[in-house]
Amino acid sequence: MKDRIMVWDLPVRAFHWLLAGSFAGAWLLSESERWRDVHVMLGYTVLGLVAFRIVWGLLGTRYARFRSFLFGPREVLGYLHGLFDGRSPRYLGHNPAGSYAIWAILGLAVLTGAAGIATYNEIGGEAFEEVHEFLASAWLLVVGVHVAGVLLSSVLHRENLVRSMVTGYKEAGDDGED
Repeated sequence: MKDRIMVWDLPVRAFHWLLAGSFAGAWLLSESERWRDVHVMLGYTVLGLVAFRIVWGLLGTRYARFRSFLFGPREVLGYLHGLFDGRSPRYLGHNPAGSYAIWAILGLAVLTGAAGIATYNEIGGEAFEEVHEFLASAWLLVVGVHVAGVLLSSVLHRENLVRSMVTGYKEAGDDGED
């Protein structure tokens, strides 16, 4: 039996699931005038969560730190190419493709929130409302790609990545990251 190692600490896991829930709630309520205040509250929650994650990405544990998932485009392309021919290495932390999804989600969260604040405060007329909706749709697309990548990587590397984001633990392996 392989050793289990704590990869995703409680702050990372709480951030992940709270962000997912806040975004999902805001998305589902986005067209309801009746629930607009809840939509706005969830948007502010997203911004607060991202602010926390930025701090934790600088000061947190090993796999929470941004420097643990800084990959260049060549590493991402190499990982994706290898994923489909069975040669991509397994990563304990974020893999190169997953890291780009995380960066995109964080960036889109900030931009969507900023456009939402402008919309809520009636700055820029309908232009910011359109930008807000576009960014939220782009964010939803990135989330879809992220979830598909998690499922694909789980199957190809024979590990349950969703479970590890719940428990925090992954099995140590021969990937050189232990």
